[in-house]
Amino acid sequence: MTAYAFWNNKGGVGKSFLSFVAATEYARTYPNTDVYVIDLCPQANISETLLINSDVFHKLIGKKPRATVAGYLEARLNSPFRIIKDVSPYVCRPRDFNKNLPDNLLLVCGDNLLEILSEAIRQTSQLAIPVDAWKQVLNWIKDLTFALRNRSGNRDALFILDCNPSFAIYTQLALAAAENLVIPFTPDDSSRRAMENVVALLYGYNMEDPKVETYAKISFSKRAREEGLVIPKLHTFVSNRVTLYRGTASRAFEAVNEAIKETLETLHKKHRQIYATPKETPSERFIEIPDYHSACVIMATMGIPLHNLRPGPHKVRNKQVQINPEPLERYQEALTNFVECL
Repeated sequence: MTAYAFWNNKGGVGKSFLSFVAATEYARTYPNTDVYVIDLCPQANISETLLINSDVFHKLIGKKPRATVAGYLEARLNSPFRIIKDVSPYVCRPRDFNKNLPDNLLLVCGDNLLEILSEAIRQTSQLAIPVDAWKQVLNWIKDLTFALRNRSGNRDALFILDCNPSFAIYTQLALAAAENLVIPFTPDDSSRRAMENVVALLYGYNMEDPKVETYAKISFSKRAREEGLVIPKLHTFVSNRVTLYRGTASRAFEAVNEAIKETLETLHKKHRQIYATPKETPSERFIEIPDYHSACVIMATMGIPLHNLRPGPHKVRNKQVQINPEPLERYQEALTNFVECL
């Protein structure tokens, strides 16, 4: 069993879209593996993409219990320290609603109720009894992955956890359930700063500002170490929506990429243990995805996986969008290379 969390402390970098690509392409490539998507973002973007029809989304929310990740977390709140073995009420098969998708792709749907539940979850984690309440609550989603793994029986299982940019309690639950962290980013300074926040929040390290590191060490990362909470390793860095000029990244984009690589290389020299592949330099785990907005919009809006996307005209909300063969081929190749890293 392997679990990947897709997270950056910055919004709009393509976490949900890359989660969608990773889940659908991995499921197609490995039909004997159950690929579970757990949507831990209150916006539920990846759930909407997989299910296509908003009526289906509302139907899942309307069930009793809610057939969503919030439904599962409500059940945990009702009995915080009892593990739920039968999690089938919270899982759906998106192919039942979207025939473009592989049969072995499964979803624990997102839910805007996550935001409302977050304070109750946080307060439960602060209970004085049991003494390990914080660790037990932070492992609620990890418990869910174990239950789903048992549900799959003898089949392999892979988990894709889509996260919200904030470091809210539901993001912490997702990160505590993952073995590996995939960090999508756009080549700009705000993404670089957000990536530094990821390292400070999760591991308590900061390469630029000693004061940040001082505060980081007394928060989540410190408590995780003290209580033996396993947190994910840095796995892959995805430079998303790269502007190309004559087939290569523009100088401005490349300059920011290099700055991010240098920061991570410096960190690697001091703290190799936080990387999933400590013997490799971080730059070896960088993937560049060219910007192809039209293809991204069609896939996200119509729930079409990368392998099913074809060149030619496509109608999106009564507007015709053209997909040209050459940029599509380049886009598919880059995204396929990314999925092969998982």
